[in-house]
Amino acid sequence: MNLKHFVSMALVVALVSAMAVTAQQSGGLQAKPYKDPVRKQAVEKQDDGERVFQQHCSRCHTAPDGFSPRISGTVVRHMRVRASLSQHEEEELLHFFNP
Repeated sequence: MNLKHFVSMALVVALVSAMAVTAQQSGGLQAKPYKDPVRKQAVEKQDDGERVFQQHCSRCHTAPDGFSPRISGTVVRHMRVRASLSQHEEEELLHFFNP
């Protein structure tokens, strides 16, 4: 390899490296998240249910790994009375337990 080829290759490598560093520092090309309104609403419901759980239930309980819909309905109805939850909070908890 002669000196011209070596210098050309070095310049190309330097240019590509500089472009990569610049892209990384500026955020580069990032994929925009897919906006699915139904999924977004389900995630918001999940977040609302998690908020209710943190405010009312987490004083005595840790978040469960999962309940069947039948069991979670029974548990939430029972705890609704004990924790003085509204019907809206009950529904949010049910969505949190069974997304």
